[in-house]
Amino acid sequence: MKNFQKLPTDLILDIKTRLKTLSGQINGIVKMLDEGEDPEQINIQFKSIDKGIQKAHYLLLDEVYRKTLAIKISETVEACPGNCGNEERIEFIRKQFPDLELDSLTEKMKEIDALKAKLENYKND
Repeated sequence: MKNFQKLPTDLILDIKTRLKTLSGQINGIVKMLDEGEDPEQINIQFKSIDKGIQKAHYLLLDEVYRKTLAIKISETVEACPGNCGNEERIEFIRKQFPDLELDSLTEKMKEIDALKAKLENYKND
């Protein structure tokens, strides 16, 4: 089993609140179906649930990926003795970190992993 970092309590509460709200909306759709409500109104509720689940999922992924990337950047900076040949790239990623979009986080994690691997090889040579 992987060693995951615990999520912040406020994030957990936020996501749980969102999921409880979504659960109520789902129950509302079931009731609407039972009562033969207008399909257009049911569709609106489905769209609302879809947006809600996407937002909760985004919050979770953003937190997990940002923490992981922050740790990886920190480890890579520590592994670079100051003359490793990748200082500029590492510093560039470190400076970009606060503004990275979720889609970019995984790409940057791969990049920092590759830099860290190079540094480990550099140390072993």
